[in-house]
Amino acid sequence: MEEYAREPCPWRIVDDCGGAFTMGAIGGAIFQSIKGFRNAPSGWSQRFRGSVLAVRQRAPIVAGNFAVWGGMFSTIDCTLVHFRQKEDPWNSIISGAATGGILAARNGLPAMAGSAIIGGVLLALIEGVGIFITRLSAEQFKPSSLDDPSHLAQSPQGYPS
Repeated sequence: MEEYAREPCPWRIVDDCGGAFTMGAIGGAIFQSIKGFRNAPSGWSQRFRGSVLAVRQRAPIVAGNFAVWGGMFSTIDCTLVHFRQKEDPWNSIISGAATGGILAARNGLPAMAGSAIIGGVLLALIEGVGIFITRLSAEQFKPSSLDDPSHLAQSPQGYPS
């Protein structure tokens, strides 16, 4: 089975930032279109116009916020990989906590601490689910006792043992 190789760190930051922007743009467009549709005056044309207007005004902001989060997370992750000299789930967990804390810095120390805890816990859950799924899928590729050729070993007389 082929292992997924990630980009080297300088390119990984740009890649993650772009991916986060794209996710934010798509998710923001969907969410804002629904919100604009619901908050517009009655009538299909008014609701459609309100939906389009909300997407044009707010979806780029949501996408930009996602890009900032993704770029900062990836930058911290690459920094940890450089200093720790290994890639493991702890890098992502620490990166999530640090990103949450840094982005909430303008709101004061209590908000920083809360956002850091939420970021760390969220990334720990994501990493835990990823490890769980990897182990579950690895079980199906575990060799069974019938795959073991030792049961076909023959005795010195030529008969199976």
